[in-house]
Amino acid sequence: MPLFRYKSIAGSGEVTNGELDAADKAAVVSNLRQQGHIPVKIEAAGRWSFAGSGFLQQEVFASGGISADEISTLTREVATLLGAGLTLERSLEILAGLGLKPKVKKVVDSVLEQVRGGTSLADALDLQKGAFPKYYRSMVRAGEAGSTLETVLRRLADFMEQSRALSRNVRSALIYPIFLLVTAGISVVVLITYVVPTFQPLFDDAGAKIPVITQIVIGFGDLARVYWWIPLLLGLLGGLGIRLHMARPAGRLWWHAKLLRLPLIGGLWTRIDVARFSRTLATLLSNGVPLLAALALVKDVLGNAALGNAVSEAEPEVKAGRGLSKPLSETGLFPDLALQLLQVGEESGHLEDMLFKLADIYDQESQASIQRMLALLVPVLTLGLGVLIALIISSILLALFSINQLVV
Repeated sequence: MPLFRYKSIAGSGEVTNGELDAADKAAVVSNLRQQGHIPVKIEAAGRWSFAGSGFLQQEVFASGGISADEISTLTREVATLLGAGLTLERSLEILAGLGLKPKVKKVVDSVLEQVRGGTSLADALDLQKGAFPKYYRSMVRAGEAGSTLETVLRRLADFMEQSRALSRNVRSALIYPIFLLVTAGISVVVLITYVVPTFQPLFDDAGAKIPVITQIVIGFGDLARVYWWIPLLLGLLGGLGIRLHMARPAGRLWWHAKLLRLPLIGGLWTRIDVARFSRTLATLLSNGVPLLAALALVKDVLGNAALGNAVSEAEPEVKAGRGLSKPLSETGLFPDLALQLLQVGEESGHLEDMLFKLADIYDQESQASIQRMLALLVPVLTLGLGVLIALIISSILLALFSINQLVV
């Protein structure tokens, strides 16, 4: 029988890893469920994957050929159909007949087949080759256990839509600066490799002494035309080296910790991840997932490995009864405001509500930070690239003035 590796959460909230001999993944899921464990990850032993190697470890949204927007839409539609009084099986049958994209329909058909066979929705999602993230499957399992599946699915849809909206806003805000940088970069390359060299014969024939700045620009142009492959090769090797280093958990942790210390970028990344951490944890807790189990899931949602590691370090302290805010404060990575609100939520017994408020606060702060960053970045890029292009053009004009003076 094939050997499978698994990661699961025990009833006490402890994360366990192990191996099982079973006919297939469904048998592993069934075995773990009988032991009172919540399956989190199951894969064939001996199979190498990026996720297993530490690269791309986070499973925030979709990774099995179905996008986060499609998952969100399906979740909303299933919740709506369940709210109309339809059974889960009938709801999935209706969705399967709506003319979905081939990949999405394949997933829905597979889930429907499992549900028809008596499998729970959460277990059916576990079998979809990573198409649904871990926190999603855990919340569905909690919803089924508490007979609140419709409510859980609505909350999941809301959560995913809010998270995706933030991601879209970040990407949209960066479009103009990236476009500006690429356009100006192409302009500079064209100037020094094609425009400036056309003046070289004129300078040589005139026999005039070329200004130093013109010589530097011409030299850069010559180097760019002949040895253009060197910076390209160095860039590729450097990118590959960073990629390989980040493929190791220690390397990824090192890079992410350094990035958190960068001005502007580090603060923005922290705000985005704190908002994601707060909203995910609040959603899990509000749907009956124990705190320790929720922490084991929410750390995989964080995009920054250093923040995820901070949550991991806090887990034993939470298990020992020290609460959540104090262990997180000792890591030195979470903002003071977030820690204070967490402490207030724990002391008042309204941790979930405070986490939702915290997520709203940091979502708004993330948007404000993006706007401030763009307000600074766009003028700096425009001014810097404008000065660079002006220097190149000025170098040519200075050389032409030198020729004119020689003729006079």
